[in-house]
Formats: sequence, C-alpha cells, structure tokens
Amino acid sequence: MAADDKDAPLREDIRLLGRLLGEVVRDQEGGEIFACIEQVRQTAIRFHRDEDPTARDELEKILSGLSRHGTIQTIRAFSYFSHLANLAEDQHHIRRNRAHEIAKSEPRDGSLALALKRLKAAGLDASAIREALADALVSPVLTAHPTEVRRKSTLDRERDIARLLAERDRGGLTPAEENDGEEQLERAILTLWQTSILRRNRLGVGDEVLNALAYYDYTFLAEVPRLYHMMEDALETNGNGAAEPLPTFFRMGSWIGGDRDGHPFVTADVLDEATQLNSDKIFAHYDAELFALAGELSLDERLVSISNEVAALADDADDTSPHRIGEPYRRALIGVSNRLAATRRALGHVNGAGPVSAAKPYPSATAFRNDLAALHRSLVANGSAHLASGRLRQLRSAADVFGFHLATLDLRQNSDVHERVVAELLAKAGVVEDYAERDEEERIAILTRELATARLLVSPYLDYEAETEKELEILRHAAAAREQYGEAVIENAIISQASAASDVLEVALLLKEVGLMRPTDQTLALNIIPLFETIADLRAGPAIMERLFSLPAYRPLLDSRGRMQEVMLGYSDSNKDGGFLTSRWEVFKAEHALVGLFERHGVKLRLFHGRGGSVGRGGGPSYEAIIAQPPGAVAGRIRITEQGEVITGKYSTPELGRRNLEAIAAATLEATLLPQHTGGDDAAFMAVMDDLSERAFRTYRGLVYETEGFAHYFWSSTVIGEIAELNIGSRPASRKNSRAIEDLRAIPWVFGWSQCRLMLPGWYGFGSAVRGYLDTHGEEGLARLQAMAREWPYFETLLSSLDMVLSKTDLAIASRYAELVTDAALRERVFPKVREELKLTIEMLFEITGQSELLESNPLLSRSIKNRFPYLDPLNHLQVELLRRHREGDTDDRVNHGLKLTINGIAAGLRNSG
Repeated sequence: MAADDKDAPLREDIRLLGRLLGEVVRDQEGGEIFACIEQVRQTAIRFHRDEDPTARDELEKILSGLSRHGTIQTIRAFSYFSHLANLAEDQHHIRRNRAHEIAKSEPRDGSLALALKRLKAAGLDASAIREALADALVSPVLTAHPTEVRRKSTLDRERDIARLLAERDRGGLTPAEENDGEEQLERAILTLWQTSILRRNRLGVGDEVLNALAYYDYTFLAEVPRLYHMMEDALETNGNGAAEPLPTFFRMGSWIGGDRDGHPFVTADVLDEATQLNSDKIFAHYDAELFALAGELSLDERLVSISNEVAALADDADDTSPHRIGEPYRRALIGVSNRLAATRRALGHVNGAGPVSAAKPYPSATAFRNDLAALHRSLVANGSAHLASGRLRQLRSAADVFGFHLATLDLRQNSDVHERVVAELLAKAGVVEDYAERDEEERIAILTRELATARLLVSPYLDYEAETEKELEILRHAAAAREQYGEAVIENAIISQASAASDVLEVALLLKEVGLMRPTDQTLALNIIPLFETIADLRAGPAIMERLFSLPAYRPLLDSRGRMQEVMLGYSDSNKDGGFLTSRWEVFKAEHALVGLFERHGVKLRLFHGRGGSVGRGGGPSYEAIIAQPPGAVAGRIRITEQGEVITGKYSTPELGRRNLEAIAAATLEATLLPQHTGGDDAAFMAVMDDLSERAFRTYRGLVYETEGFAHYFWSSTVIGEIAELNIGSRPASRKNSRAIEDLRAIPWVFGWSQCRLMLPGWYGFGSAVRGYLDTHGEEGLARLQAMAREWPYFETLLSSLDMVLSKTDLAIASRYAELVTDAALRERVFPKVREELKLTIEMLFEITGQSELLESNPLLSRSIKNRFPYLDPLNHLQVELLRRHREGDTDDRVNHGLKLTINGIAAGLRNSG
C-alpha cells in the first residue's frame, strides 16, 4: 500500500474535524465570522502549499483588518483546529500500530517484542533478564513545568473526541451508528468551543498535583501493571498459566509538591497536601478494583476448594450478610476492603474511607499485598488460575508498584539555599561564624566533623531566619511522610546547581537534623543527588564525585544506600548556558566519565536525565535517546523527567501511554543487556565532537552572552514577558527578580523562542561549528562526519533532533517578531547573525546527511508539519500585532486575552514548545 493510501484515514479525520469545527463556528459566531476565518484558512494554505508569494501579503491585509471580536474568534478557531489535528494524528499513530499488530508484522524499534527477541538472539534467557531487573529502576518522573497551557477541562473534552474517533475507526458501523457518532463528535466539539481554554487564575501547587493525577486515571494505573504482565508473559510461565511476577523495577516519580528550587510556594503544608492527594488517588483505585473483584469472584465453597489463608481472611472479615455466607472469596475481599478503609482513616484521608468497621488498619502496603497474594495462591492451587490472571493480577501489580503512596516524590532545592541554611545553623550553634566564606576543603572538614557527632545544631531556644525554618520544616514533614506512607514515598533529595562535594555533605547534615541521617550507625535514609546543569558543572561533575567518594565520612553513607549513587544531568540549563551542541556533548562526556569513575570505585551509577519537551531542553523520542547513551550509562537504572505538554502527548490515552511506557522499558533492556555499538574509532569520533563543541560554544556565547543588549532583544522580540503573566504554572519564570539570561529559567527561555518560530536553543552554533571544522579538515573531515552519522547512534540522534527543530523554524515569521525590537541598532546586531547561522546550519546538515530538504528521512513528520503549519501562520501574525498593541499600552481586555490564546494555539501546533 502506498504511503498516501496509508495516510488517507488521517486526511479524512482532519477534514471531518475541520468541517465540524467550521459548522460549530458558523452556528455560534455567525456566517460573517465563519467566512472570514475560511478566507484566512484558504489564503494561508495557498501561501504554504502553493508557495504563492502574493498570498502572504493578502493574508496580512486580511488579518490586520479584523475587528477585535473577529480577531479573538479567528485565534480561537485556528487554536482549536491545531488541537483537533493533534488528536487526529495521535489516532492515526494508534491506527497504524494496530494495523501492524493485526498483520503480524515484524516488531519495530521501541517494542518489547523486538527488545526481547534481540535479547534472546544474544543468548540471554529469562533468568538472565530477571536477574538484571532485580537491581533495576526505570522511572518516568512527572514535573509541573509551565509549558502545558491547556486546562484539564479542555483536555477532558479532547479525550472525549479522541474516544469518538477511535470508535469510528473500529469499522463495521451501521449508517445510523456512523451518523450518531458524527453527531456526538459535533456535540463534543461544540462543548470544547464553549469551554474556556485558558485559566482565569494562576494554578497552585495542589492544582498541579491534581492535574498530574488525572494521567493515572488515563494511563498509569492500568498500563503500568499491564507493562509488567506483557513482560512476564513473554519471558516465561511456571507451567500452570500463572506467570511469575517480575521484580518491581518500573515505578512512577513526581516533583510536584517537593520541588522548591526557585519556587516560593512549596511549603511543608504543600508537601503534605501532595503526598495525601497522591495516596488518596491510589486508595480510591484500590477501593474500586476490590469492589469490582468482589463482584466477579462469586465462587461457591461447595463448588471450589479454598486455602486455609483465604478461609482465615473470610472468617476475619466483618461481614454479616447472609447472602455471602458460602462465598469465601467475596467475604475475604470485604475484609480486605474494610482494612483498607481503616488504613485510609488512620492516614487522615477524609474522603472515601468507607463504612466504619472493627477492622484493623494495614501496618504497611506489604501487608495489603500479602493478602492479595493469598487470594492468588488459593485460586491457582484450586484450579482457578485463569481467574487469578485477570483483575486480581492487575490489582496485585498495582499494589506492588504504587503501594500506599502512588509515586515517589522527590525533594529538590538549590545549593545556595542549603549553604545559607547550614551557615546559619553552624553560626547559631557556635561552631563557626563564617562558613560561607570558607574554601571547599575547610567546608568539608567542618561538615565531616558535624556528621560524626550525635549532637544536633538546631535548638528550640533560638530563632532562625524564615528560609531556615521553612527548609527544616519541609524536611521534618518529609520524615513524617515516610513514617506514614512508607519509605518509597520520598527517597531522593536533589541539589540544583551542585558545584562541589560540600553541596552533598550539606544536605546530609540537614537530613541529620530531622533524623533522616543517623550518625550513630552512619546510615542515610534518602539518596542525595547532585544535579550538574551548567556547562562548567557538567565538566566538573566527575571530579566532584571523585572527591566525594574519597571522603571517609561519605563512604558509610554510600554503603547504607547499597553503594548506589544517583547523579542528575541537566539538559535545560546547560543548553541555555552553552547552546544545543555543547550541552548535548557535555552531558554525554559527563556520563562517559561517570561510568568509568563509578566502576573504579565499585559504586552503582543511576542517572537521572532532566529532559524537557523541546530539543532545546533535551527532548526527543525516549527510545532513541536511551539507546544513544554511552556504554554502561544505563545498567538497568534510569530516571527521566516528563513535563508539560509532553505528558499530554505521551500519556493522555491508554494506547499512547502503553506505547511510550513500552518504549522506555524496551530501550532500557536493550541499553543494559545488549552489546552497544558506538561506531568506528570512538576516540577519533569524540575528538571531532570536542572540536565541534568548542566552536559551537564560542558562536553561541558570542551571540547570547557577549552581544551587548541581547537580553533586551530576547525580552522584546519574544512573548516571554507575556508568558510570565499566563496562568500556566505555579512557578515564577526567573529564579531571581531579574531579566538576565543567567537568572531566567530554561523553560520560558525555550518557550519564548518557540513561540516566535525561531527555535534558537535547538540549533544555534551548529552551522558555524561544522563550517569551521570543514575549513580546517576538508574532504577528510566531511567523510569523518558522514561516518559518524552512519555508525554512531549518539550523533545520528543529535542530527535527527536538529533536523526536526530546523523544520519547525520559520525565519520569515521570526523576522516579524524582530521588528518588535524598537532599538534598530540592536536589531541589526542580532537578527542578521541569526539569519546567517540558520542558513549555514541547514547547509551543513545537508552536507553531512546528503539530504536535499529537511525531514527527508522522516516523511511522516514532514507531512504532519506541512499539514499543520498553514494554521500557525495566522496565529503568529496576530500574536505580533497584539504584542505591539499590548506594549503600546492598549488596556482592552480582549488584547490580553487574545494574546494568551495565541500562545496556547502556537504551543498546540508545535506540540513540543518547552
């Protein structure tokens, strides 16, 4: 079948959704508005698809002549169309995957089937895979970074539309059913049109927790257990139809409510709220599943045998109903439900705790899991293994993965805050007055002495700065949460902007103050994780870890954590600091060096990748990114941040979620257990990358940090200031009250460049780097770069990311944003440089890859971009006009509202904006 034929259902869905949206707009806003929107649409398509040069002028004339009401409705129409097109594309991916499965096609990269096939071909049997997983941890970590600009209400409506598209796709519908489905779609689109896409108020952290929890209903609660079952069934069975459970290696993580780096609104009470909301979500799931399971397991004791364990559970249940006297499994499940309800009350949950009974709370999630295991053993032993493999199996796996806490909540704070808190504690306790002025070795000596003594620094008779009180209170509440929900609820303390071994020891000292580090036996309750995120810190990271491992005071703490040390690598800030190429390369080199260092010290390495959604923040397909890691960097242990609109794109439906979870697991297995082919001469390839990185670094720094007025150019030519006003997330755009690039968070930095379609963080510096390298090394250098692209997964992935981000860059549109810079001299210092570097970057990419156009090797993405970008141009044009009015002091609410709508629509069209 031709590619065009394969895409025909996609085009049909887009046409259907576009037509229905048009009908809604005409009915709701009138024929005049509809006709204007349709004229804009056709003109934009003519410009893009037909390359008609007069169409752009015509488009600008139409848009500039819109009334304020017409402007708002046009923005809304094109924004909603982008969202609907995304739904159609997602459904098409699901459709194509199903077609491959139905046709029993060969499994593809990113599937567990292919990963396990490759492992088998390499001589690895099920026992070897299980052994590797026994010490593994794979964890997607949800974060609340403010790039998801949609409200949950609109996401829910979009899920309704996605469900209706899926139902239409199943086929076999009668004409009446097809017509009814189309009417339901139109009602859903009408509801979407009449639902505000923007929030009236800024989100609080509790709101962000609830938004993230929605994805557990959409995907994680069902699909994470299913992931385990896919692997268990593929690996082996024990001969009676019940596959042996795998070690709990795949678990969920979260930063929402524990990440207080530059976030003044995360407090001890917020931490408590987050842990309770998470816990309440999983208890509600258990309640619903137990109720359903009790309805299913209506087995009569006269017809089946039961184990003594189940008999005891049934006898202990506080169930006096005469209708269940002969149904031991139901009675046992009533007892389990009652104990869970008692547990919820003991944990302080106010909702859904069930009827009061005499049941005792479970002392731990392990005890709950043991009762479920008893039910499983009884069913298997008495000829009902198929019943054990249904809902009960799902519930047991959920209990293994989610416990009573749902997700592991990370703590994160900036090293500067830790330093100030420790300095005050030491000064108030009379230990040393000038800790902050001491050099690194003196600090280590002071901290080492304090870690060895059982004496605490904090006194109830002294007053401390508000920052110190807040930090200590959060850590105390973290310790209490571990007592309440189990140790897995909080396991990690991350240090942002870590730059020295003393940064780690400072956190150990603070943990000691709240009982999470015990000096008497030198045990540490949490993993202390340095985050290396600037170029300088990435380069210094291996030496910092070497120094830390050499400290006698740290070795027993490391031993208490199973000689496992996690290190987090920051893609976002390193990109803002050094540019795309240098950031990617310094992360890779840091990993490479850490692998060797940890092996020498006999320490297990776990890497935490701080990746965002965009290429400028380390984004890209998870499977390819994991496979491209240096040899030994995965080793079964990997954590990856998932944030903003990426969470929606990956996990908003079970089908999408299943595929993305499977890809992470498959890539981890392959990267851990298969020989990794890094390409020809590794040393030679790495030398080339060193050369390219140095050239790219100079080019990037020359523009961003050494061009006078560049920060002003950025704030003037992008929508960054207005993004800061959006009610997207709870975190401020900058760490400090400053407009300096150094203080700006990486997310709004990338988001701002994405909105103006320049995508600068994802490509700037590459062209100059390659051109300079080829000027020095000529044809031999080009041959070496081409070999790297063929033979080295790392470089291949880098070029693929570059190709994608360049395809989303539009210089003509970006030039209109440049016109917003009122300082003409500054504009001429910056924009021509950007224009020339973009041209050179595309030229150099084609030299290496042999392409003649962008995305030549990715026709699916190319078609997607060509289909959707005509609908982005009007939004960009209107955004520029509204920015101009807003900055000239126009106080009409419609200007501000329209501006926010354009931000939403452009982000939707680009899909990975921050």
